Amino acid sequence: MNGHMELLYWQLVYSFVRRQYRIIKVSNGPNEIWLESFHHQNIPLIRIVRYDIDWSSWLKRDIEYAWRVAEQVKRRYMKRTVQVLNIYISTYPPVDDWEFLVEKPLPFSRDARAALRTVFIHSANVPHSLQQISEQIREPITLPSLERDEDPFLAAEHIKRQALQLTSEQQEREKRLFEYGRPIFTYAFIALQVFMFLLLEWKGGSTNPAVLIEYGAKFNPLIQEGEWWRFFTPIFLHIGFLHLFMNTFALYYLGTMVERLYGSWRFFVIYLTAGFFGTLGSFLFTSSLSAGASGAIFGLFGALLYFGTVYRHLFLQTIGMNVISLIVINLIFGLVIPGIDNAGHIGGLIGGFLAAGVVHLPRHRAWNKQVVSLFFTSCIVAAALYVGFR
Repeated sequence: MNGHMELLYWQLVYSFVRRQYRIIKVSNGPNEIWLESFHHQNIPLIRIVRYDIDWSSWLKRDIEYAWRVAEQVKRRYMKRTVQVLNIYISTYPPVDDWEFLVEKPLPFSRDARAALRTVFIHSANVPHSLQQISEQIREPITLPSLERDEDPFLAAEHIKRQALQLTSEQQEREKRLFEYGRPIFTYAFIALQVFMFLLLEWKGGSTNPAVLIEYGAKFNPLIQEGEWWRFFTPIFLHIGFLHLFMNTFALYYLGTMVERLYGSWRFFVIYLTAGFFGTLGSFLFTSSLSAGASGAIFGLFGALLYFGTVYRHLFLQTIGMNVISLIVINLIFGLVIPGIDNAGHIGGLIGGFLAAGVVHLPRHRAWNKQVVSLFFTSCIVAAALYVGFR
């Protein structure tokens, strides 16, 4: 094994990790690493292989393997024009013809911009290959400096530890994002809606319109007469046990996640704002009597979407596709199944997103964005109330 090429392998890995690429996959052996970054739109996915390649047939098979893996991984980027950089580090080039294998990118689709591009580095072309990589990622490649006469194997091991340490610290920071708060208000809201359901049942039934109106359900005529609190009280009322069970189940799972992510007081603001927007949407577009936490729960989806705008890479790598799928499925159900207040759901979704923009994420300060979100939210509320009461 050539120590200088081993060193170059880990120098490149370290250089990419410093550029906000993260290690997402390490092969069973130590000679293959995949890195990705949502900050680098041009080349978000990179594969680096350290292997002394003898024959071009091996290179051809491995490029095809990399293409298949990249085809699967790139789907998370939700766009067609993803480019993948496939880097080989070998002491010597294959003994037979191989250049034709790396001359042209291997496309993923008819769009030539979505392709696997391969750079083959060997001991005789290192400067030229590093220049190729720099052109691909549109940034100059700078490798970690070494002490004079330092053993390349020892230096490689040292840089390897640094790269893995940076990756570990990055993962720990991302983990802490999901553990900021404790779900205090989630449990409080669950207890409150269960208590109100039992109270409604005791007073005459949670499906009794007169009882629902008496205890604060959304009823347009009374809101127009000035009972403004009915924009909030429907959040805690439910019509029948199944309605209560479904919303309590959803609140438990979504609420704990969002409250841990945003912290308790931010969660409190997001939940009530989303509930208000949900009732406001229902007030504007439906005249029927309604109640339930669905609008506020959709607001939690909105808060998760806002998190995705701040941490796009982490959102898509973890909960992103599940959240988007659940939103789409629930909105479709609302369109095809009668009796579901889709206006309230959409209003809550918008309200949760806007409220998350106003309070922002913990340990972050983005006053300009927060002020803009507050102004935009205020304008929407003022316009909607004006239209609704007119």
